[in-house]
Amino acid sequence: MAMRRGGNARLRVDPIDCRAHGLCQELLPELVSLDEWGYPLLADRAVPPELMTHARRAAAACPTLALHLLREDVDPGT
Repeated sequence: MAMRRGGNARLRVDPIDCRAHGLCQELLPELVSLDEWGYPLLADRAVPPELMTHARRAAAACPTLALHLLREDVDPGT
């Protein structure tokens, strides 16, 4: 996913597809922790630019493709 100027990205997990493999936390511990059952808890913040490559890799490596990196456009007028 290409990030355009004025936008940022956030991680989202599809709770129905997730099977608690925990790979996302291993690949991106700065933004993903696990609950007591091994399901991901995502940081409630945008992915910092220095972690974007790691976030893309974590989403691509998810065994069930339940982790998504979504662009959120920011209105420059606000």
